[in-house]
Amino acid sequence: MDRTAEIRRTTKETDVTVKLNLDGRGEGRLEYPIGFMGHMLNTFARHGLFDLEIRAQGDLEVDQHHLVEDTGIVLGQCFAKALGDKRGVRRVGSCLYPMDETLARSAVDLSGRPFLVYEVPLSGMPLLSAAPGWGASSFQVDTVQDFWQGFTSAAGLTLHLEIIRGRSDHHKIEALFKAASRSLREACEVDGRVRDLIPSAKGTLA
Repeated sequence: MDRTAEIRRTTKETDVTVKLNLDGRGEGRLEYPIGFMGHMLNTFARHGLFDLEIRAQGDLEVDQHHLVEDTGIVLGQCFAKALGDKRGVRRVGSCLYPMDETLARSAVDLSGRPFLVYEVPLSGMPLLSAAPGWGASSFQVDTVQDFWQGFTSAAGLTLHLEIIRGRSDHHKIEALFKAASRSLREACEVDGRVRDLIPSAKGTLA
């Protein structure tokens, strides 16, 4: 069963191409201009065991919002395409993920009904880095919600994301991506007992 997808979205603000294999080994190959977000996408691939290729560029001279949100949209579109009619999948998944002082929770239903619950308290302060030879750079933490909203809407799924406790914004966001990817991995897995059935009493998850 081929559960792959490749989608490109081009607008006046961004150019994003995503290639996804749901049944991969967690390999990420990214050309992404926002360092922290690239790290999160690699983390997402590794913990979900999704093979993920992303090439992206956007109007970062304006804001990071456009590129981060559009990345979520295209990734969500890839999930929807790769899952097809969702025949044989487990449909739901959840994960409670600890990362030092932080505890994140994610629950997902491949319901066909886009809905995001996002209870993630962040400071609102940018995450700063200063890699040698590159100068200072930052990540706008408020765009994390934009990413997941775009992803949820495009993928057509219900997603609950929550930070139960935590101090570091870095840890909160990273634990969130790990929890989300692991819950998605569980939901997307094929259940051998019902391989030929759509997991809904309605007979459809469209």
